[in-house]
Amino acid sequence: MQKLKLDDLNRVSIDEFKEQEKLPVVVVLDNVRSMHNIGSVFRTSDGFAVAGVYLCGITAQPPHREIEKTALGATQSVDWKHFETTLDAVASLRADGYTIIAIEQAAGSTMLNTFKPATDAKYALIFGNEVNGVSDEVMAQIDQCIEIPQFGTKHSFNIVISAGIVLWDFFAKLRL
Repeated sequence: MQKLKLDDLNRVSIDEFKEQEKLPVVVVLDNVRSMHNIGSVFRTSDGFAVAGVYLCGITAQPPHREIEKTALGATQSVDWKHFETTLDAVASLRADGYTIIAIEQAAGSTMLNTFKPATDAKYALIFGNEVNGVSDEVMAQIDQCIEIPQFGTKHSFNIVISAGIVLWDFFAKLRL
């Protein structure tokens, strides 16, 4: 077996990416501290062609060298906005018809493997701070909560791993 070269991958250009149909998902970062995590979420969002990334509160914004280390240019392809607070982002998304979903461990959450996204809906997926998760104020405003099943000794995944798992699941259920 031979690995494919970059030219063999037939990736779209940034202009073509901007014009293509997007997964009806906006990723919302609720006060994410690590710029490497932010960059990795951009790169993952590009890979699954999400509609956008909303950076909230203390979440750093491009352009920034530390974000670009892991984004590898995805800050140019993926549309993004900054909001002073995550609650402002939630209000804007709700007004635009998005279903607001926290990715969190919470009483009454739905396990990711059993969640069935509607093909005619738009989703805002909120990923929380690396230490505190999705804030209590934001949790009070969500429509649903999705939890990723875990079977080891640690209590959570890194935000980038969580984003990758959840975005793949949404992509697979909505596009494949």
